[in-house]
Amino acid sequence: MKGKDLRIIFMGTPEFAVASLKVLVDNGYNVVAVVTAPDRPSGRGLQLHQSDVKKFAVSHNIPVLQPEKLKDENFLTELKLFEADIQIIVAFRMLPEIVWKMPTMGTFNLHGSLLPNYRGAAPLNWAIINGDHETGVTTFLLKQEIDTGNILFQEKINIGSEETIGDLHDKLMVTGANLVLKTIEALAIGEVTPIPQGELAIDQARLHAPKIFKENCKVDWNSSVEKIHNLVRGLSPYPAAWTNLVGNDCEIAVKIFKTSKEQKPHSYDPGTILSDNKSFFKIACSDGFINVLDLQLAGKKRLEIAPFLRGFANAESYIAK
Repeated sequence: MKGKDLRIIFMGTPEFAVASLKVLVDNGYNVVAVVTAPDRPSGRGLQLHQSDVKKFAVSHNIPVLQPEKLKDENFLTELKLFEADIQIIVAFRMLPEIVWKMPTMGTFNLHGSLLPNYRGAAPLNWAIINGDHETGVTTFLLKQEIDTGNILFQEKINIGSEETIGDLHDKLMVTGANLVLKTIEALAIGEVTPIPQGELAIDQARLHAPKIFKENCKVDWNSSVEKIHNLVRGLSPYPAAWTNLVGNDCEIAVKIFKTSKEQKPHSYDPGTILSDNKSFFKIACSDGFINVLDLQLAGKKRLEIAPFLRGFANAESYIAK
């Protein structure tokens, strides 16, 4: 059997998943249906917003299912009617066993890390935040425990020293799509031997990649230059690292999107701001300074540092906390 003979159901929601769906469609694979998140109200006026995967599927006349609950009997009945040979999951919800066991060939997932490292919701973010120089994508067969199934294929890529989560997302989106294509063809012809994750070396410090919350994004100026710079890279452009600028009579939240490192001894308290109010704005940390290059005050536009300073007087009167 060839991969193009298989009846495929694709499950995914964001832009990251679209690349994998597109490569299947562009190469003539038989995607019989797509499962994605329900339309949600968002933006001004709270108009209903379709997922990126739904928009692509509709534009290519692929049937779309949008269940609120994945154990809903109507959804399960409809899913069975498509008689899928295999399901492919890219950036979607955790599936109940009744769903991932439904196809005759099972279900495989594309994950944005080199499993078993970084199991969880935010593997790309944590790889950069932890200062890793290498990551990749993995395809694996689903099992009950999240991100623990037997590995099919992996593809490694390097992480540049200045690369952000936005940069890494775009690279892995393409690499992952190509790996999905490789995986579906190998499964179709039986030329892959799944590897249990227990047979691979596990870095306990990098085992989990939990969801990012607001408290994970706050900068601790008592940390090192390297740690803060990596935090900013790992959260830029979204959800973005942040700090408070505290003045004599005000406190302003600010998101930080780009920084450079200046490692040097100093006697300033962490959080002290140094600036010429024209071209540079740097903040003291434990072993040097973080030069802030691109930022956004709450309620304002995102700006590079020079135009920001033109509208932000007496920067040195503030402290970052």
